[in-house]
Amino acid sequence: MRGTDSYTDTDFDLLLTVADWFTHNDATGYTPRQVPIPGVHAKWLNTHQPHILALTGHGTLGLLPDHPQRIHFTYLDPDHRAGGGRWHDSATVGDHYAPCYQPQVVVISENKDTAIHFPRIPGGIAVEGGGFGGKTAAAFSWLTGAPRLYYWGDIDAHGYEILNGWRADGVPVTSILMDLDTYDRYEPYGTNTDARGQTLATASRKPLPHLTNDERGVYERITDPQWTRHRRIEQERIPLTLAEHALAAATSFRR
Repeated sequence: MRGTDSYTDTDFDLLLTVADWFTHNDATGYTPRQVPIPGVHAKWLNTHQPHILALTGHGTLGLLPDHPQRIHFTYLDPDHRAGGGRWHDSATVGDHYAPCYQPQVVVISENKDTAIHFPRIPGGIAVEGGGFGGKTAAAFSWLTGAPRLYYWGDIDAHGYEILNGWRADGVPVTSILMDLDTYDRYEPYGTNTDARGQTLATASRKPLPHLTNDERGVYERITDPQWTRHRRIEQERIPLTLAEHALAAATSFRR
């Protein structure tokens, strides 16, 4: 098979072993992790399924599909919390589900801790943005239909790529604290190293057609090879009280 030209000897031998197993065994109803073939892990099996099917002549391996995606979020409404309502919740794509109240304000946060600890807002919900894409969130009409829908993420190249992706996936977010003024104010708290202490490489600039002019201005700064200031300001470096004020200004809401 032409697609196996780049295989190592180990991968090719494993492919033959796995194809032989599926020729003589039925894996219907198994998850990829449950297939009892020594030395085979789920990621390898998922990646190489087309070649396994070609060798076995099967139309399908019978494996269970990936589990439905879900979102996790925090209720921010002070009256709801004071009344003993739950603070944290989740929703799975395809389930018949509605949140405890229809949110009037939704803020999607790139980082989990920021969403969990976001200040209280009447009618508000904070969604954990990490670990799933915009297509997952777009499945929930109560989220995409919120009158005020915002996104807040890290000020770095990846953060703007994520923001662009949310909009491309059909979640019409307005960003907060990802503009030029915020960059200039909090740049002294930024970093040019990653979690392992390695210097951040200059990110390759991408088109990102869904950014606003202000967002693009920051993105072009931090992806400029000649830029000498910080290329990353982590979301957690910006006080939550400032996020609360930014949201209040954006929504014309006052506590």
